[in-house]
Amino acid sequence: MSGHRSGRHRVVVIGSGFGGLFATQRLKGADVEVTLIARTTHHLFQPLLYQVATGILSEGEIAPSTREVLARQRNAEVLLGEVTQIDVAGRTVSHESVGRVTVTPYDTLIVAAGSSQSYFGNDQFARHAPGMKSIDDALELRGRIFGSFELAELASSPAEIERLMTFVVVGAGPTGVEMAGQIAELAHRTLSRDFRRIDPHDARIILLDAAPKVLASFGEELGGKARRRLERMGVEVRLGAKVVDVDLTGIEVEYTDGTRERIESVCKVWAAGVSASPLGAHLAEQTGAGLDRAGRIEVLPDLTLPDHPEVFVVGDMMALDSLPGVAQVAIQSGRYAADQVKGRLAGQPPAEPFRYVDKGSMATISRFSAVASIGKARFSGFFAWVLWLGVHLLYIIGFKHRVTTLLHWAISFLGSGRAERVVTQQQVFARTAIEDLGDRFRPELPRVVTDRPREQSPPASE
Repeated sequence: MSGHRSGRHRVVVIGSGFGGLFATQRLKGADVEVTLIARTTHHLFQPLLYQVATGILSEGEIAPSTREVLARQRNAEVLLGEVTQIDVAGRTVSHESVGRVTVTPYDTLIVAAGSSQSYFGNDQFARHAPGMKSIDDALELRGRIFGSFELAELASSPAEIERLMTFVVVGAGPTGVEMAGQIAELAHRTLSRDFRRIDPHDARIILLDAAPKVLASFGEELGGKARRRLERMGVEVRLGAKVVDVDLTGIEVEYTDGTRERIESVCKVWAAGVSASPLGAHLAEQTGAGLDRAGRIEVLPDLTLPDHPEVFVVGDMMALDSLPGVAQVAIQSGRYAADQVKGRLAGQPPAEPFRYVDKGSMATISRFSAVASIGKARFSGFFAWVLWLGVHLLYIIGFKHRVTTLLHWAISFLGSGRAERVVTQQQVFARTAIEDLGDRFRPELPRVVTDRPREQSPPASE
């Protein structure tokens, strides 16, 4: 599509995650023009990021191209860029990519910019304990995990080998449990015969959380089963342990009784806490809406902002009824917002307030073992694992991605191999190198003299 658009209603969607993508797809066939703006070119299936980090899946299998997904939706276009400003009064969105700023007007705005990792006010921890929110995070962690074994093979000091083969996962929620379980399987199965000087079985995997329970949201029974399964796999579970410091070679924790301990570890994974996109605060400043402790913006029951029925906020960015930041909330709220847009254009009365239908929660612990909470039913073990496989396979976008994912799962779960073990120094060190460059790193692409910003038609309402 060119910069000259039709006079149809303009819908701008920010974010290509579950909320943004499902909202866009729901508008297929509607009498609207949809512009999806995202900082990446892919739709990320975030629940499987830990499998990229541990070498089971490639990034392409869980992150299909957004353009490819929407290629047949003729009323939708995709623009690359990080949103830098939303002008609620002027109804425009400004986004930037390699120094190129584009301003896109809208009649309706659906904000689904998601969340980032929260370090609870200690952002300096991120340098030595990457989170699990992006493909870059997963590839960096893959390099750190496999690289720790490689460096241990080169080390001669027992103390050096020990800290290289001690892996600390912070956060005993689903991501932390899945990550700890997969690192244990790497050490005890996948890598068990690959080294000559070290024995991967000697690796220590420590799961930390300040909370008193594992998988607290799953209830006492399933959380207890998950903990016992992890401990049988050799994972050290330490609860009531608050992280107070992180550096290059270790992590310091404080227990509920006030005692402190330093754990020597080179490879740390941060899987605790989320923080909403800063766009929430940007919108709150303009609309007067409130923010919760995680930076999520408080929305009305129809997911709009006060006095701005044209702005919807969905998924991880919205604060409503204490809903969790999970994929199903994003999917259902994205679809609801799209249905609201279609209903308004058709002259229908306002829809009922948004109601989330909880379809359950699942977490894998190891191959053939998972826990699942669906309504009042509770499952664990092999049956829960099969349920987990089926549900996650269903939500992967695209037939070819489902097929290749299934093949890689067969290699990893029925055998002992990992299809994706390639790591590079760039994966491990690029993030911190860019941080060290600071303002000196400003990627820009010079334009040719005749190049001008895209021409955009004003919103149809004007």
